[in-house]
Amino acid sequence: MKRVAFFMPSFRGGGAERVISTLAEALAGQGIAADVVVAQAEGPNRPQAGLAGLRVIDLAARRVIAGLPALVRYLREARPDAMLSALPHCNVIAAWARRLARSTTRLVVSEHTIASLSAAHSNLWRARMLPSFMRRAYRSADAIVAVSDGVASDLSALLGIDRTAIARIYNPIVTPRLHRLAAEPPGHPWFGTAQPPVILGVGRLTAAKDFRTLVQAFAVLRQRRSIRLMILGEGEERGALESLSRTLGVQDDVSMPGFADNPFAYMKRSAVFVVSSRWEGFCNALVEAMACGAPVVSTRCEGPLEILECGRHGRLAAIGDAQALAAAIESQLDAPAPPSAAARAQDFGVDAAVGAYRRLLSV
Repeated sequence: MKRVAFFMPSFRGGGAERVISTLAEALAGQGIAADVVVAQAEGPNRPQAGLAGLRVIDLAARRVIAGLPALVRYLREARPDAMLSALPHCNVIAAWARRLARSTTRLVVSEHTIASLSAAHSNLWRARMLPSFMRRAYRSADAIVAVSDGVASDLSALLGIDRTAIARIYNPIVTPRLHRLAAEPPGHPWFGTAQPPVILGVGRLTAAKDFRTLVQAFAVLRQRRSIRLMILGEGEERGALESLSRTLGVQDDVSMPGFADNPFAYMKRSAVFVVSSRWEGFCNALVEAMACGAPVVSTRCEGPLEILECGRHGRLAAIGDAQALAAAIESQLDAPAPPSAAARAQDFGVDAAVGAYRRLLSV
């Protein structure tokens, strides 16, 4: 039986972790042994328990780099036919581990973000230095995957890698499980009958997601109509966002309930789903909202611009411009969702992505 290892930091975080778990489950379902190898086996994006052919390998390391010796041992002992890693620091460690293990495992590294912007805007010196390590590590891989054309172009320029050497594979997002969960009640009073419309944002509460601009845009709209704002997710920006809501006087109409086990039920019932990000490599949540039938608005960052095909399937606004975002949301509130949005979401199903990854992994 063929064996594929999937390497990532943990089951915390967001899009990349869900993608890897989805791919591992899909390959296990197709009769390929799938090992999900993580530095720490913590977080909500763990694969389904008890799935035949799938196991979780916990390196029990405080940080990804501290898990390097354990990853080397894993490669020597398990000898997987291929390994897919995700996120820049994991990709670098995966390349180092394969070299140290003297392994013949085929290595595919995947990039899920606009790496140049992530490095440039990080407060951590090691994150700003990461591109210098990525240049050598990515070139040593057998294949490189980017989750959008925008990510591929950025990676090509950042690392000096020819664009034709980078495969673009869209994330596997739309599944029967998504639609099943979307049909469930959200269990929040704001989605009851005779309630004001709810604007919804979903994602980690980080500077990159720029929920500050979303709160500011909401405050503009709240002055002239009865609406509410809900943001699902956790992160270091929570305190700043709560403070901003109080400063703008909209705290009673802004809810941040944290991570939701089933965000799809909220998406299905939202009046408008909003992506306010400064940058996005792809944006899984945007596709999920479209698949759930929610009207969508996004800033003009790379991933969403590609998903929405430059505005064909949802309204767009300038990055960091609260007035422009407010205008786009208000325009969408007064109009039906573009009929093409749900159909566009089907372009990001599991089968196409799994087939493409299997070809690159040679399994």
